[in-house]
Amino acid sequence: MLKLEDIEVVFSDPGGAPFTALSVPELRVEAGEQLCIRGRSGSGKTTLLNVIAGIIRPRRGRVQFGQRDLAAISEAERDRFRAANVGFVFQTFNLLNNLSALENVALAHTLAGGRSAEARARAADLLQTVGLGDRRRARPERLSVGERQRVALARALVNRPALVLADEPTANLDPRRGREALDLLQQICAQADSALLLVTHDPEVEARFARVVSMEALSR
Repeated sequence: MLKLEDIEVVFSDPGGAPFTALSVPELRVEAGEQLCIRGRSGSGKTTLLNVIAGIIRPRRGRVQFGQRDLAAISEAERDRFRAANVGFVFQTFNLLNNLSALENVALAHTLAGGRSAEARARAADLLQTVGLGDRRRARPERLSVGERQRVALARALVNRPALVLADEPTANLDPRRGREALDLLQQICAQADSALLLVTHDPEVEARFARVVSMEALSR
């Protein structure tokens, strides 16, 4: 489903000097697979996810997602493709504080072209699935950290994406809430046959995955 080839991302330091932020000769993710990538802070994990999602275009290489090379299409095309095919679970949740839990989840479906009524129905179903059916009208400020993460999970899955990307999704949760969130993430992805690519530096999280790859092994 997903294949990265000869990826190189170059950034500039504060003085303007270029440096290689990411170098990945090859990475494959099969349809429905659950993969964990481990790495220390600053090793390029988030940059890798942003390349896969089409948020960052690499200086060199191919990001083959099905029949599309995300590195070869425009930013607007990448945005549309990501909205329809990729779900993103952020470490910091990235919820809109002026919207309810239901509205936060439904908005992702609307932005991908879904109708408003369909978006709200799908959002309500997912919030029920993650145990927040009775909290759907609450805004993020009225939700606990664990509840906010579950809203973020529902939002990532609302478009039935082929691929879910998770950036340290348990980092801001206590151990119990972290296990619960990871249980939900893996179970719902399996039920939907969505591939899951999760990055972490937590050994307890990586122990939950049959396939684990280190950033060091991916890099040149």
